Amino acid sequence: MKHTNKNILWKWKMLSLASVLLLWFILSLIPRTSRSFPFLNEVLPSIALMIQRGVLWKDISSSMIAILIGFALGFVSAIPVAFIMAWYTPVRNIIEPWIQFIRNIPALAYVPLIVISAGVGRRSQIIVIWLACFMTMSITIYQGIKSIDVTLVKAARVLGANDFDIFRKITVPATTPFIITAIRLGLSVALTTLIASESTGAIAGMGMRIRSLSNTFETAPMLMYIISIGIIGLLFSKIVDFLERRFTGWQEKIEA
Repeated sequence: MKHTNKNILWKWKMLSLASVLLLWFILSLIPRTSRSFPFLNEVLPSIALMIQRGVLWKDISSSMIAILIGFALGFVSAIPVAFIMAWYTPVRNIIEPWIQFIRNIPALAYVPLIVISAGVGRRSQIIVIWLACFMTMSITIYQGIKSIDVTLVKAARVLGANDFDIFRKITVPATTPFIITAIRLGLSVALTTLIASESTGAIAGMGMRIRSLSNTFETAPMLMYIISIGIIGLLFSKIVDFLERRFTGWQEKIEA
């Protein structure tokens, strides 16, 4: 039965892919949209073109370094802040409103301020990605901690559990699904913030290259870079899916 469901799922995925390719092909034929959506026969050769120019791997590696470092810093800083906000009401009352405030500001708005302060280059890119990831992940993890059933904590105390036991056996397992969700959202935010973080002063990177190619109206390689970002996002999603199965396999899930 499970094998049959997987086969059906793959058929739906193939149908979805075929539908998107058909729509893309139609857009490439319509005069009004053909310039913006060149089809695969133009996009795929642009891979060789950008390799020939010596920029493709440099752009990908530069962006990935900024994304991974910015995300890692955001994750490491979000966890303690989320726990402190959940445990200490005065700290929460001071910090949470500002996190909510900054979280709703598009990254493109404060990029120039960060560039002025941190200078041009990768440092400012990492700071922008870190800030965006931190805001998203800290709130997500905080909400997970706040959702822990107080009855479980009280029962554990009655049974003689100390604070460390409660943290290890109740808080961490109950918060793990929210941490996984925070990782998923953080990686997504890191990718969506990429173009903003590379919009000023970057000498390499996928976001910078998309902006540069748009200035010269080279839509085929520009679309190739956009699709590449989407593929990287899918790979990140698969990694998070693996982590979710590994660490939250005990959770009951709704079967489609």
